[in-house]
Amino acid sequence: MGRAVQNRAALCAAAMAAFAAMDTVGAQEADIESQDEQVTAENDKTGRVTQLQRVVIGAGREKVAIDTPQAVSVVEQEEIDEAQPQTVGEVLRRVPGVNVSGSERATGQTFNIRGIGAPESANEEGRIIVTVDGAQKYYEQYRMGGFFSDPELYKKVEVLRGPASSTLYGSGALGGVINFTTKDASDFIAQGDTGALRLKGAFNSNRNGWLGSAIFAQRLNENAEFLLTGNYRRADSYVTGDGSEIRSSDFAAWSGLAKGTFRVGDEGTLRLSYQQWDSDADDQDYAQVGTEPLFGTVDRHVVDKTAVVSYENPFSDNDLIDLKISASFSDTTVDQTDAGNPDFGLTCATSTVFCDAEYGYQTWQFNAQNTSEWRGANWENFLTYGWQTSYQIRSATAFDLSGAPIAYGHHPEGTDLKTGLFVQNEFIWNDRLTLIPGLRLDYRKLSPDSSTTLAEESDDVAFSPKIAALYKFNDTFSIFGSVAHTERFPTLDETFSTPYPSLDLTKEKSNNFEAGFAVSAFDLIQDGDGVQLKTTGFYNDITDLIYRQCSSASSCLAGGYDTQYVNLRSADIYGVEIEAAYDSDFVFANAAYTYTIGKNTSPDATPLTEYLTTVAPHELKLTLGGKVPQHDLRFGWNARFVAGPQDSLREDSDATSGRYSSAFDVHDIFVAWTPKEGAMRGWEVHGGIDNLFDRQYKEFLMNDPAKGRTFKLSLAKQIGW
Repeated sequence: MGRAVQNRAALCAAAMAAFAAMDTVGAQEADIESQDEQVTAENDKTGRVTQLQRVVIGAGREKVAIDTPQAVSVVEQEEIDEAQPQTVGEVLRRVPGVNVSGSERATGQTFNIRGIGAPESANEEGRIIVTVDGAQKYYEQYRMGGFFSDPELYKKVEVLRGPASSTLYGSGALGGVINFTTKDASDFIAQGDTGALRLKGAFNSNRNGWLGSAIFAQRLNENAEFLLTGNYRRADSYVTGDGSEIRSSDFAAWSGLAKGTFRVGDEGTLRLSYQQWDSDADDQDYAQVGTEPLFGTVDRHVVDKTAVVSYENPFSDNDLIDLKISASFSDTTVDQTDAGNPDFGLTCATSTVFCDAEYGYQTWQFNAQNTSEWRGANWENFLTYGWQTSYQIRSATAFDLSGAPIAYGHHPEGTDLKTGLFVQNEFIWNDRLTLIPGLRLDYRKLSPDSSTTLAEESDDVAFSPKIAALYKFNDTFSIFGSVAHTERFPTLDETFSTPYPSLDLTKEKSNNFEAGFAVSAFDLIQDGDGVQLKTTGFYNDITDLIYRQCSSASSCLAGGYDTQYVNLRSADIYGVEIEAAYDSDFVFANAAYTYTIGKNTSPDATPLTEYLTTVAPHELKLTLGGKVPQHDLRFGWNARFVAGPQDSLREDSDATSGRYSSAFDVHDIFVAWTPKEGAMRGWEVHGGIDNLFDRQYKEFLMNDPAKGRTFKLSLAKQIGW
């Protein structure tokens, strides 16, 4: 480990030791509001909440996004409803620095944050941590996406950009973290009621897309409530702006969520939840991350399950205990039959890739953390520490033409055991200066299955220190910065894939630096309005980056790879993100600009390989809307202006697949009517038009052109008792 990292680690450890040892005299005298009340008090200045004022989940004192010394975005229920998304990827379209890669297909999407993430390399999924109610999700398979779910299950999505998230969520989050939060019964039961039923139907014109959804919420007594929800969604293959049909983009899937919340004792909360997503499709393209007709078709059954048990207790009468414990189980399986393209000789007889097979990932995880508080007359200190462990099984069973199991080297089986200890301290002085040092130590043991050839068990450790600071000069202006280091272990696929395993791979290492400023102002145009601006500059220096080596120049341009994983000596990803939000009684607006550059800085880099192919072009996202409060009406316009690729070798307006694209702009409109009073109380109507001008365009990180003009309409009715 370099001297710079050692110095930062020593600084973090010294800072935490000093904070933990601070005198607690006067803590009992301080009459400080609870964390939730503090956040509410700040928002009450305007009576409304912009995107940059939304509460961020995390350790220590709860904060709003603009007061967090990290780039954080929160997508809440209102935005999800306005977008009327068919896939989870559509939920993230307005988040700066975040893109979806792969394709629009329900089983062909992966995530990309600040140039980290792409579907052609199996290792990309491991650089972004994705959680559902705290349970980590991970899936990797040849020509498949990495996350399977339905947006109707969620009420909130939180995106933490950059490696600083590794301290609390796990080493290796080079891109960041995406947290999905499922709905609760209390979200639907009105004050004074004990239950609610919500029915929803939705339609979109591109093409013939339908959603049916039912939510049942019941409060049994003051100590127990539960929620049951079921969804069925289907659509035909969509068409692009020029009328072309994207084959195998049709899908049908059902999903459901069962969740119970129970009060235990005076303050404890126990939550039990189970969700499942299920898609069974015949004659689908084998390649789901982009149209590749050569691979032929397959019958594919995908099932994703997540179960979580969690317990929280703030122990408000004891400042040293604020306990959170959770255990989870994640199970993703893919069963494939009748795969291949006989016209080109692609069958089970010629390659095991096209044999009937069963793929799967099973992950057991346990998390425990506690926060201890100390307070003085003008300072607060929150020390969070905990332990996380996970055990993941990767399985793949193929069957030859006689039905006998055979070795499946390109999807190596094995187990991945990770366990980590972490500590993070948050010191707040005079409500102006915030210091957040943190340390994490992870141990990993990689054990290939006996079916994997050339296999050797391996173990390693990873170290993730960070320090972040924010200083508020006044209620209007603040500055912030952070330094974070993280390391990512090679995965089973990277290490043991045949025919060329990479047994000598080393850990990826990332040093990330961020700095920026935030501005808040109120009562500008009318009483109670507010505007916020947050600007973040970042520089991510990555060494020993793992990637699949191109076999030829033509293969690089086409997005093709051979089977060898190697360590790239070094790469730099840097840029700036600017977020702005305005809200008033009748008008609201949001803007986000992302400028990201990613370069291969190895000495042997060539003009062809100079730019990283996972970095999306610069982009400006705008939202402008209006409100008619007396009629509970909200409407608006969304626009995206996307530049051409940084690398001119990958710009081609005529290309429809691979890493090619050209500059484009696309516009959407939406309207929402949610009456609170009168005969229509309990109804919700959402309408919209995506790609209003029917543009023909392709996202840089997508391998197929995007959807053409799409009309959307949803109608929901809720009753309570």
